[in-house]
Amino acid sequence: MLDYRLSDELEALRKTVEQFAREVVAPRAAEYDERKEFPYDIVRQMAEMGLFGLPFPEEYGGMGGDYFALCLAIEELARADSSVAITLEAGVSLGAMPVYRFGTEEQRREWLPRLASGEALGAFGLTEPGGGSDAGATATRAVLDGDEWVINGTKSFITNSGTNITRLVTVTAVTGESDGRKEISSIMVPVPTEGFAVAKDYSKVGWHASDTHEITFTDVRVPSANLLGRRGRGYANFLSILDEGRIAIAALATGLAQACVDECVKYAKERHAFGRPIGSNQAIAFKIADMEMKAHMSRLAYYRAAEKMLRGEPFKKEAAIAKLYSSEAAVDNAREATQIHGGYGFMNEFPVARHWRDSKILEIGEGTSEVQRMLIARELGL
Repeated sequence: MLDYRLSDELEALRKTVEQFAREVVAPRAAEYDERKEFPYDIVRQMAEMGLFGLPFPEEYGGMGGDYFALCLAIEELARADSSVAITLEAGVSLGAMPVYRFGTEEQRREWLPRLASGEALGAFGLTEPGGGSDAGATATRAVLDGDEWVINGTKSFITNSGTNITRLVTVTAVTGESDGRKEISSIMVPVPTEGFAVAKDYSKVGWHASDTHEITFTDVRVPSANLLGRRGRGYANFLSILDEGRIAIAALATGLAQACVDECVKYAKERHAFGRPIGSNQAIAFKIADMEMKAHMSRLAYYRAAEKMLRGEPFKKEAAIAKLYSSEAAVDNAREATQIHGGYGFMNEFPVARHWRDSKILEIGEGTSEVQRMLIARELGL
C-alpha cells in the first residue's frame, strides 16, 4: 500500500527547514532580491544545518540522508525564496552529486567533504551560447597534452559559478571523435585556475539573489586525473544527473506554487472590497482552490518520482512529468496570485511579485517543458 506520510525523521527535517525559511530566509528575501546580492550569510547557516550534505553518506562528510530529504528541504526554502532554494539545489544535484555518482574514491574523498559541508560550492558547466537544449552540440574542447587536459570554450547560464566560495566547476567538453560522433567527457576544474574566467553577472528577470554567470576556459590546464567518470561518458552521465535534478526542480516549483497559495489565502482574508473580505467572493475563492489543487498535485508528482528513484526503479518518465507539471503549476499560480493581489501584485514589496518573476525559469532550466514532453512521449514508445 502506498503511504506518502513522512517518517518522524523526515517530518522533523521538514519542520526545521520550514522554520528556518520562515524566520531567517523570508524576512530578507526582498532585500537580497532588490540588491541582486548573493546571500552568503544565509548560505552559511544552511551549511551549518547540514543541508548541503543531506543526500551523502557520513563517510564523505554528509548527513546520511537521501535525495528525497534534499527535495523536502528545497521545497520549504522555495516557499520563502527561490534564489536560496536554487542555490542549494544546484550546489548539491549539479555541483556535488556528479562527483558522488561518477567520481573515483580519491575524487570523492578530496571533494565531497568540502561540498557537503557547504564550505565550498560546486557548479556544472553544460549549457553553451550556441547549445541550449541541444547539449550534444557541445563546442568546448579538451585536448590531452601529456598528463594534462587543456580546455578551451564557453559555458552559459551556470549557477553557483562565480561566488567567493565556488571551488569546483565540472565541465562537459569534446575530447575526441568516434565513428564521426563527438566524444564528450566531463572534467573537473578547481577554482581558481589560470585561464578560467567568470563574466559579469547576468541581468535576469528573476532569481536575483542566485549566482549565474557565463564562464570561459582559455587554455585551462588540469591533471588528466580530473576526468570525471569514463572518457566519452560525460554527456550520458550528465543526462542521468538531469533526471534526478528534475525531481529537485519539481520540489522547488512546488514550494513556489504553495507560497503563492499561502500569500493569497492571507491577502484574501485581509483585503476588503465592497464591505467584505475578497475571499468571500466565489471568483477569488475558486481561484485559490485551483491553486491549492495544483500545488498538491505537484507535490504528489515529485514524491512519486522520488519514490521510484529511491527504489532503484526506472523513473525518467515520472521525473519528467513532475518537472513539467509542477513548473507549469508554479507559473500558473504566480500569475493568478498577482491577479488576486491586484495593483499590489505588481509591486515588488509583495512576495507574489517576486514569485511571478522567479517562476518562469522553472519552465526552462534543467530541461524545457518541450523537452519534458519529448521525454514523456519517448517513454510511451512514441
